Amino acid sequence: VPLDDPLAYKLLQNAETTGVFQLESAGMKRYLKDLKASSFEDIIAMVALYRPGPMQFIDSFIRRKHGEEPITYLHPGLENALKSTYGILIYQEQFMQISKEWCGFTGGQADTLRKAVGKKKVALMNKVKPEFIKGAQEVGGATEEQAETFWNQLLEFANYCFNKSHAACYGLVAYWTAYLKAHYPDAFMAALMTSDMRWTDRLAIEIAECKRMGIKVLGPDINQSYADFGIVGGEKTIRFGLAAIKSMGKALIEDIVIPERDKNGPFKSVCDFASRVDNTKFNKKSWESAIKTGAFDRFASRTDLLFNLEEIQAYGGKVQKDRASGQTDLFGLMGDAGAIPEPTLQESPTKVSEKEQLLWERDLMGLYLSAHPLDKYDLYFEENTHPFTMVTTENDGKQVVVGGIITGIRTILTKSNTKMAFVKIESKTAETEFIVFPSLYEQEGSKLAIDNIIKVTGRVNARDKDGNVTSDVKIIADSFSVVSDEKLENYQSTGIKMEDPKEAPKKEFKRKKATVPENIASRLSSSQTTKEGSSNNTEKDKTDSVKNSQEKQGTEEVVTRVITPPVDPRSQKLFVLIENPEDTEKLTRIRKLCDENPGFQEIILVLKDESGKKPLRMPFRIDASSDLIDPLKDLVGDTSVVLK
Repeated sequence: VPLDDPLAYKLLQNAETTGVFQLESAGMKRYLKDLKASSFEDIIAMVALYRPGPMQFIDSFIRRKHGEEPITYLHPGLENALKSTYGILIYQEQFMQISKEWCGFTGGQADTLRKAVGKKKVALMNKVKPEFIKGAQEVGGATEEQAETFWNQLLEFANYCFNKSHAACYGLVAYWTAYLKAHYPDAFMAALMTSDMRWTDRLAIEIAECKRMGIKVLGPDINQSYADFGIVGGEKTIRFGLAAIKSMGKALIEDIVIPERDKNGPFKSVCDFASRVDNTKFNKKSWESAIKTGAFDRFASRTDLLFNLEEIQAYGGKVQKDRASGQTDLFGLMGDAGAIPEPTLQESPTKVSEKEQLLWERDLMGLYLSAHPLDKYDLYFEENTHPFTMVTTENDGKQVVVGGIITGIRTILTKSNTKMAFVKIESKTAETEFIVFPSLYEQEGSKLAIDNIIKVTGRVNARDKDGNVTSDVKIIADSFSVVSDEKLENYQSTGIKMEDPKEAPKKEFKRKKATVPENIASRLSSSQTTKEGSSNNTEKDKTDSVKNSQEKQGTEEVVTRVITPPVDPRSQKLFVLIENPEDTEKLTRIRKLCDENPGFQEIILVLKDESGKKPLRMPFRIDASSDLIDPLKDLVGDTSVVLK
């Protein structure tokens, strides 16, 4: 693969990097657009810079590349090592080169410095410092002040130093994936979706990317689909993989369905399929999943197929039984008169709504495919909300406006006996959660309902109760409203998108003292009552109240008052304790069971050894039903399998 391919760099310069290794985050895309990478060195630098610490130098790096900021060096002797990165220290190899050229260090001394800086060994760095300062003056011609200044920069660099060879390896894979996406877009996206088959949040993003690229993603089709996502030759179209459907394992498709289709040609009808595919393998659950996701749409409607399913299966079973007993050959001698007639499909007396069909798709494939409940809201949300990709640690403290469909609500009581809620909403490509504190819940809580389309204004919160930045990013809601059909019909497009998030306005949050029922008040300590009765709370108090509410949920009086809808099975995780991680035979059997039960839930193996227990998240998802859990318990023990 040539490292100077124009199409690959055009893709990078336009930041069309969804699916490109290391380069697909929202922040990285923003920097790539500004950078306009023109060489492999640029890619390596971005991989090394886009991390906490060196990220502060990205804007300067970009400006210097484009001549918008002067390139300066603390001392001329540093230019040789820093020229390729526009005077900015990025890699470990650079300060090793500087120590040799500017300070006269030997290779061994430079490596000692690398170890000291790379592993943040303060004692070793203090030992090396006098030699470094002295060498910079005697060999490099620097003043003591210049040498001290660079040494202090080196100490700061120790907090984020990155090995260039390491960054180059990441950068090379990033470039390769960009090259493949630029030259083979449909094949690349099909392979990408296959690799993410069980990560439905990723699939939604990738399907949206296909739409942007002009690639159609069609639902599963029994005559065109394979187990994995595949391209339809000459049509710039990708077919959904059959193995991505719940209850349609890869082994079933690759060992049973595809070989029959390849050997005897496409299936002519559902009855033809029923008569040719082993009915002991392709069971009722498989039939229902295939029908509900549209795999047989070419033959009849989903409603009619489900209505006639028993008769279809009975026909297929009869044909296969006769074939196995040799009666088919006898009938063949008699001509068509001896053949078992295909049943005529009857029209179902009831019809299933489009919404119900979409829910089937979501349940069995993990996402909406033929349509989406938010389709008609595209323009409104595009102009009036921020994309969910803005809800990141980078925007902590900034005000955002997001919109989507409510998919989950968890309502609890605080210690002061007031209600608050944690609400999950989804866009067409992602999901996030916003928190509704008691005062807002009291005013607007009635608007919170599953499937409501909602617009939320609030502050991005990426910090825990101690003020530390975490990866668990939520929105603290200031207000929200339901986007009704009437509002949508009356909406006039402005053609203007929202500006990027800005710092949220500062405000004092006050909590009204709640009236506590006597039976609860008697059980609360005076210290708790005093604390919760505070009438003037800072933003930190609000964050603390989330923790306090969660703790309170565990007590008897609060548990009886928790108002929570049924748990979405897709949010549950299956934990399997492995007492002996060296038992490869048992691990192989576990993997086989997982392959036979694909789904949309995570499975985490908890490996036990002398040092304790280590969780290992599996790179695939499973259907945590009794079909999987029961044999797992037989394999590792009842108490070693937990779904939560």
